[in-house]
Amino acid sequence: MIDLRSDTVTRPTDAMRRVIADAEVGDDVYHDDPTVLALEARVAEVLGKDDAMFTPTGTMANQTALRAHTSPGDVVLASKDAHIDLHELGAANAISGLTIQQLDGEAGTFTADQVRSAVPEIPASMPASLFQPVTLVAAENTHNAAGGTVWPLARLTNVTETARGLGLATHLDGARLWNATAATGVSEAEYSAGFDTVSVCFSKGLGAPMGSALAGSKAIVDRARRFKQMFGGGFRQAGMMAAGALYAVEHHRERLADDHANARRLAVGLAEQPGVEVDLDTVATNMVYFRVTAMSAAKFEAAWLDNGVAALALTHDTIRAVTNLHVTTDDIDAAIKAAATVLG
Repeated sequence: MIDLRSDTVTRPTDAMRRVIADAEVGDDVYHDDPTVLALEARVAEVLGKDDAMFTPTGTMANQTALRAHTSPGDVVLASKDAHIDLHELGAANAISGLTIQQLDGEAGTFTADQVRSAVPEIPASMPASLFQPVTLVAAENTHNAAGGTVWPLARLTNVTETARGLGLATHLDGARLWNATAATGVSEAEYSAGFDTVSVCFSKGLGAPMGSALAGSKAIVDRARRFKQMFGGGFRQAGMMAAGALYAVEHHRERLADDHANARRLAVGLAEQPGVEVDLDTVATNMVYFRVTAMSAAKFEAAWLDNGVAALALTHDTIRAVTNLHVTTDDIDAAIKAAATVLG
């Protein structure tokens, strides 16, 4: 089967399995697992931050960051259909008592003006305690629901500088930040520079079996460690999983360009099929979102699977396909041919 459901379906390579098996381990709850410590140091270095914290999942990395930056009742500004809201099952509200206010911008982004407009101007005649405080701005790069789109660096910088001027904290959901760098050549550290915290994921495009990290200043990461433990993220001999993540960081970042080329090839091939619509301008990294007009998305998904290709129907007419390290150029050509069979 050609599995295009997600880049999370990847399995460890043989080389990664060897380093996992050979990993030196300790007890991460006591913060003495040497491989976890090595991973955290390397991630902090790559992102240009003082410290980093290994977490089991990206959701935990994001949610510990939100909790560390805010108090219950606060408002967090985020993009339309941000992962921290759409795909984290109301965790920000249920766990930390937060309200996520979505800013509807272009391709998963928003502007500094939208941030300014979302922060209430408190009249001198009224006490500030009557207004729900906006305390955090969260961006997502690349943006999943928008199609794996990449923030323009200038726009991102303008947003973080504006947030800082307004006294707001900043968090970057960089689960696929590696893809943004592979697509643009802008380093992860450059994208992260204006943010107080940054989360990154190892189990998507990089192909590690599990894990994410949250990076920032030592003070904010130390605070987030409390919430990692509180939320049930206390590892023991986590070094085995950290070894896979560290291998991925060192060996799988450059090859993300192959996934992007395959996604573009798939998008172009699908766009040539009658009954399919693809906005090629949104195919910036390893995701292809396309509309099926010849039949329902659910019917197309089932028929494509019968022809050896797995993808996800997201709405009644929209399919998402995601390239990954197990998908070759030949697989892409086979997937296009299978789509033609389904449609034809």
